[in-house]
Amino acid sequence: MAIDFIEKYINPFTDYGFKRLFGEEANKDLLMDFLNELLRQEQGEIKAITFLKTEQLGSTEIDRKAIFDLYCENENGEKFIVELQKTKQDFFKDRALYYSTFPIHEQAKKGSDWNFELKAIYTIGVLDFVFEEDKNDANKYKYVVKLSDIETNKVFYNKLTFVYLEMPKFKKTLDEIETHFEKWLYVLRHLNELDKMPAKLTERIFKKLFDVAEIAKFNREQLMAYEDSMKYYRDLKNSFDTKFREGEESGLKKGENKKALEIAKNLLAMCVDIEIISQTTGLTSVEIESLREN
Repeated sequence: MAIDFIEKYINPFTDYGFKRLFGEEANKDLLMDFLNELLRQEQGEIKAITFLKTEQLGSTEIDRKAIFDLYCENENGEKFIVELQKTKQDFFKDRALYYSTFPIHEQAKKGSDWNFELKAIYTIGVLDFVFEEDKNDANKYKYVVKLSDIETNKVFYNKLTFVYLEMPKFKKTLDEIETHFEKWLYVLRHLNELDKMPAKLTERIFKKLFDVAEIAKFNREQLMAYEDSMKYYRDLKNSFDTKFREGEESGLKKGENKKALEIAKNLLAMCVDIEIISQTTGLTSVEIESLREN
């Protein structure tokens, strides 16, 4: 059965799309370039990346089910967890903290001679949503979190870093982007909407990315895998959009009902006839009677 795609390039927010761009051995240079742009100020230049297996992480079967999208280390042994999150999830920050304990525990050495020295750990979340508590920071889309003193803001521990990108907040147009990092964010946000590589993104790394992301170059197996991933993405997004819409509608109804009750109270205080109040507010006579009794 033939699979038809309207889009020319893959959607990076699908599991398959994200792992094709960043999780394949042949494309490690894409991941390394992205991580360098994201973390250069925090940890310097990454020279090499090695993908690590996640199956052996954790001490229980439940732990081993908590597999992240990408797990790798650089030439210095520092660990990187890279997660793509498509929709809002309860306790996402708890989950990120829990995941960071895996590479911590993995570094523990058996025997009595270990001095507890750890390599740095970076947990990175590329988010297709905005945290409720961040929604008023419209222009801040990159968050870098470390353990620090509350009063002085001085970093207490420099080897545990959480970075998350709230991608919906990145709204710069192609004409407005300036830095290499902004180009990365633009590509991640708009790749599946483009029909060709923009002239502003002619660096070698982006030429390779667009080549890797072109759906027409997929074989049948790759097409099927991407289609399955897209179906899951659409179902998840539709489910979230439906819940959001229902929540908005429910909130509107509650607001309208509250307003009707307030009007009814005022009209009752003025001794207006119940039938007139019902016609005015849309409340039933039973609801109005109950309101008067209370």
